[in-house]
Amino acid sequence: MVLLAALLMASSTVAQAQLKREYSKPAAAPVFSTTASPEIPMSVNFAGEKVNFDRLDMAERLDRELTGVIYGQTTTELCFKRANRYFPALAKILKEQGVPLDFLYLAVTESSMDYNAYSSAKAAGMWQLLAGTGRDYGLEVSDEVDERYDPEKSTIAACKYLKAAYKKYGHWPTVAASYNAGMQRLTNELSKQKVENPFDLYLVQETSRYVFRIIAYKLVMENPKRYGYRFSRTHLWQPVSYTTVDVNGPVASWIDWARGKGITYAQLREANPWIRSTKLTNAQGKTYKVRVPKSSDLYRSKRTFTVYNKEWVID
Repeated sequence: MVLLAALLMASSTVAQAQLKREYSKPAAAPVFSTTASPEIPMSVNFAGEKVNFDRLDMAERLDRELTGVIYGQTTTELCFKRANRYFPALAKILKEQGVPLDFLYLAVTESSMDYNAYSSAKAAGMWQLLAGTGRDYGLEVSDEVDERYDPEKSTIAACKYLKAAYKKYGHWPTVAASYNAGMQRLTNELSKQKVENPFDLYLVQETSRYVFRIIAYKLVMENPKRYGYRFSRTHLWQPVSYTTVDVNGPVASWIDWARGKGITYAQLREANPWIRSTKLTNAQGKTYKVRVPKSSDLYRSKRTFTVYNKEWVID
């Protein structure tokens, strides 16, 4: 027994010595992907207004958001892809409504261009409108129809809000801040803190970061190659053409209605995200314009590929 104990102790001592030698070796240099920190411009033109980033806190706040957008690759790539589908129609509406095109990046910030986005605060759609706000600006919001999810109708509603805010403030960056904070709250804070510019306000993190994030998306989406984003035109999601059918009565089953038009219920909902139920009661006989996607636009082999911004693609 004594001999066995001695052998075990010797074996343990040898093992410990081997481990000590192993861990005393210099560690191999880790291999990581190369990253680059973004350069922060001294100023950015947003909606015709010069926003200066010479002040240290302004530069750091933009740096935070720009870094997040650049390296949040999954979300940012999807923003580009969705934007290629929706920006053409939304830009047309903004122009018609007299709202600067830079507010497209507000929609990107709000929802990552996901028409089906829904927040914990019960805001819905690309522009993240609350039910009351949507109704205030002309949208129908019910269990069967919710036009906050309609990309084009919700854009018109958002433009109405933005123009009302511009009438109040006369400064587009302040308008953008009010979209997140609300006009009443923003006005109160400007008065209470005795400043004229939302960039000088002390606000909760979400609102404080908001306009900087919009500007960060503008920088990346206007200059994607500078920040490492490169697409072929076939990578970008394409706009879809539709025929429009007027529906002015009840629909017992949208599923059957879709089948009668040669599409699936899923394709109907994709084309008309304002439809929120399998049926439409429509007791008042309102006319709804229902979009039916053209077959030629539903298959890659049958369509041409367009690009909203030529800077987005390498081919």
